[in-house]
Amino acid sequence: MANAVDDLVAQGAPAFEAATPMLSQLLKAEIAEREVRSIAYHTKVARFPAYKDLTGFDFASSEIIEATVRQLHRCEFIEAAENVVLIGGPGTGKSHTAT
Repeated sequence: MANAVDDLVAQGAPAFEAATPMLSQLLKAEIAEREVRSIAYHTKVARFPAYKDLTGFDFASSEIIEATVRQLHRCEFIEAAENVVLIGGPGTGKSHTAT
């Protein structure tokens, strides 16, 4: 497609110029769909039980310190090659935080 676009632009085809906005939208939709499928595939391969993010987490009803979780979310520990150990009794949010 990339080579064909260069040729069509060089030819100055009016039909191509009219179709460019539609083709652009279709390509953006395809890229977005591929990204969604990629995330779903990687989530399945990692064997995560379900997709979770911090927007739905209720810090008020948990013993977890929000600032600590947000710091872990930035993944700075990966760049520093540090380990993270989650300690706590059953039902304290360790698995949810790790996921």
